[in-house]
Amino acid sequence: MVSATASATEQQEEDDEASPLPRGVKNYMTPGGYARLKNELVQLLNTERPELVKVVHWAAGNGDRSENGDYLYGKKRLREIDRRIRYLTRRLDNSEVVDPAARGDTEQIFFGATVDYVDDAGEAHTITIVGLDEVDTARGRVSWISPIAGALIKHGVGDTVSLRTPAGARQIEIVDVRYEALT
Repeated sequence: MVSATASATEQQEEDDEASPLPRGVKNYMTPGGYARLKNELVQLLNTERPELVKVVHWAAGNGDRSENGDYLYGKKRLREIDRRIRYLTRRLDNSEVVDPAARGDTEQIFFGATVDYVDDAGEAHTITIVGLDEVDTARGRVSWISPIAGALIKHGVGDTVSLRTPAGARQIEIVDVRYEALT
């Protein structure tokens, strides 16, 4: 009994570490990000997990489980799937879906904004402020809790803001702000 409690506590701590959000803070996400997480959860619950349970059940019926690769791998993969299901369920339960396209016309930066800015070296950049589970730096999508988003939020077109980086403070000028549907 003690080991089961310790295991559950360790599992909870491991799951908590995966979430950089403070307790009680909503997990903001766009409709597209929410749909992707929801689809992954449905896929795990309705397809992958049931198929794996069948394989593990079949492998368990083959005798000695200690040297049964199908059984051992299946149980390990089942734990990984269950961990992901718990994570996705918590993320979706704690989510606040914000549709950037519904924001309307404003030049002030909030969650979901696509921002064009010029840094102090004269380089133009475009980023979109999205949820933690939607970050994709290759596509210019940054988390709403990232330093760049924190520097930009509540500012508007024409503002120059200071961004603290490991190399020191940098000045960036906001050129354009728009809210559009994200896929």
